Amino acid sequence: MTSQILLRSLPTDLDPARLPRHVATIMDGNGRWARRRHMPRVYGHQKGVDTLKDLLRCCKDWGIAALTVYAFSTENWGRPQDEVDFLMALFEKVLDRELAEMAEEQVRIRFVGALHHLPKSLQGTIHEAMTLTANNTGVQFTVATNYGGREEIVQACRKLAQEVKAGRLQPEEIDEALINKHLYTSEMHDPDLLIRTSGESRLSNFLLWQSAYTEIYVADVMWPDFDRSAFHAALLSYQNRQRRYGKA
Repeated sequence: MTSQILLRSLPTDLDPARLPRHVATIMDGNGRWARRRHMPRVYGHQKGVDTLKDLLRCCKDWGIAALTVYAFSTENWGRPQDEVDFLMALFEKVLDRELAEMAEEQVRIRFVGALHHLPKSLQGTIHEAMTLTANNTGVQFTVATNYGGREEIVQACRKLAQEVKAGRLQPEEIDEALINKHLYTSEMHDPDLLIRTSGESRLSNFLLWQSAYTEIYVADVMWPDFDRSAFHAALLSYQNRQRRYGKA
């Protein structure tokens, strides 16, 4: 396998003109990765953070403009309370620890989801991170937190219904562009490539509207083991596909 050191630069078998602008990831398998090593699930989440940090740097090194990650779904509240509490604390700890460096590297950080349901201290840290990096021009790093694709669409429909009820909008004026404007991700391009780790082949309520024509790649490795070599394989698969968007 090509060494990680050599993969600091874009591999020569990838065409820089055909890279995805926007990569989305479902970071699956942290808990199972930890269990296989007879460690608690939280250990897998900690290792997963290291994987994410390197993937973000890899996007910068290889010229990929945007990375969106599924950090916490609306369904994840059903996990054991101690794990949920750990994840909330981990989000805040990582932001506090990494924010200055990410800002220096010109990363623009955005959070999408029902953020008002998150702990108040985490909401404050999120607001600080987005404010500090709002004008950065590097990788656009979007973290989907307390996010659910169906809930996102429902919220957009409610906002449009309120506009119709108030007489500011006619039903026939509603089109895809208007719906998209009312989604959490209105400022983002749709993902070109969505990667899910751990061998699972589900969207799991992630970017349902936005992934209509996204190329999906399933990696057999658990998230903590998703290194630059695995990302390289995903990008090779992407570049070997023909994106026809329903055309012949």
